[in-house]
Amino acid sequence: MAVSHRRVTHVIYDLDGLLLDTEPFYTEVTQAIVSRYGYTFDWSVKSQMIGKKASESARILVEALKLPITPEDYLREREVLLAELFPKAQPMPGAQRLTGLLARSGIPQAVASSSSQKEFRLKTAQHGPWFAMFECIVLGDDPEVRRGKPAPDIFLIAAARLGAAPGQCLVLEDAPAGVEAARAAGMSVVAVPNPAMSHTVYRAADQILPSLESFEPRAWGLPGDSSDVPLT
Repeated sequence: MAVSHRRVTHVIYDLDGLLLDTEPFYTEVTQAIVSRYGYTFDWSVKSQMIGKKASESARILVEALKLPITPEDYLREREVLLAELFPKAQPMPGAQRLTGLLARSGIPQAVASSSSQKEFRLKTAQHGPWFAMFECIVLGDDPEVRRGKPAPDIFLIAAARLGAAPGQCLVLEDAPAGVEAARAAGMSVVAVPNPAMSHTVYRAADQILPSLESFEPRAWGLPGDSSDVPLT
């Protein structure tokens, strides 16, 4: 029997590693860059970077590995390599099924991602109709987003554009910084971490799930169940 949570009326999603399987691209590209200096990019460093704005993630990487390059150097090289990979991004398990179900049920949905506009266009190049169904999309380089995750700004802006109070919103996130941001915004939050991540860093989440396929809408007062609807 599903555990009952606070009833919500609006849903906000992160993008990377939650809706789209892009996290392996970041790992592949970053490892290619740092290996030239004799370093390995593993989850001990990536776990500190995930979900944050590019500039902050780059600073963490350079400082953690003591790389002989600047964060700006890293980002310039990373941008070129990622641009080749992003258009290949595929949906995470259960993502299209869940968002499609809620859209057909009239639940307002938004994306709140640290990605830039340019990155978002590349990542969603194959998925235009899917992302067109979201009521709003707020990205990291939006001029209203003053502070990146773990600050609550991006989620508060998404809620305002949906016309919802923070307490009406449920956030689905894969990154600790995103969970912290959602909690700071006064929203309910479900964590869907990468299996490599320790669950101890997601203690602030209301619920931790192995994938979006395990999400039960009715436990949150939302209509239906993702298993009721065929895959799109």
